Amino acid sequence: MDDLDIIVGADGEPRCWWCGDDPTYMAYHDVDWGTPIHDDRALFELLCLEGFQAGLSWITILRKRSAFQAAFEGFEPAVVARYGDRDVKRLLADAGIVRHGGKIEATIANARAVLELHDAGTTLDKVVWAAKAPGVRPVTRVDILPYTPAATALSKDLKRRGFRFVGPTTVYAFLQSAGVVDDHLEGCWRAH
Repeated sequence: MDDLDIIVGADGEPRCWWCGDDPTYMAYHDVDWGTPIHDDRALFELLCLEGFQAGLSWITILRKRSAFQAAFEGFEPAVVARYGDRDVKRLLADAGIVRHGGKIEATIANARAVLELHDAGTTLDKVVWAAKAPGVRPVTRVDILPYTPAATALSKDLKRRGFRFVGPTTVYAFLQSAGVVDDHLEGCWRAH
């Protein structure tokens, strides 16, 4: 293991390298990243935020998370699914979020896709957690792939179900964030 793969914070805790010493990143690493989520609303929010992150840094999204939550009314799929042109214009004018028309429209489409899952008698939770595959704890950052066969398969399944901005790399980051995959490095205090 490279000494730079695990960093020790001022609090003495060893963490995965990517959170550095930024308090927002450290809190996300320590509380959220890799914690299993089974709530459809929370999974929907996270999937959409990962889509907004495409082409940007995750810290940008984390710093805007509360603005996203306010702008998208708590990411309640039933509410977001009803959004129309007026809402898209409102969101495009909101400087607190990432103002990208395609990503905003994808969020609305994804809300509708969640409701279609419910209408079909399933949940986003069931679809997402079906992608869980046995893994090996990564030792170094080199061991963490940008996507996996399971993420690629889930990406295809989500697209087939009407979800957008869900490519394999975005889906893999989502699986890591939602705790379906635990990629905390060996030696990180969160590894279990």
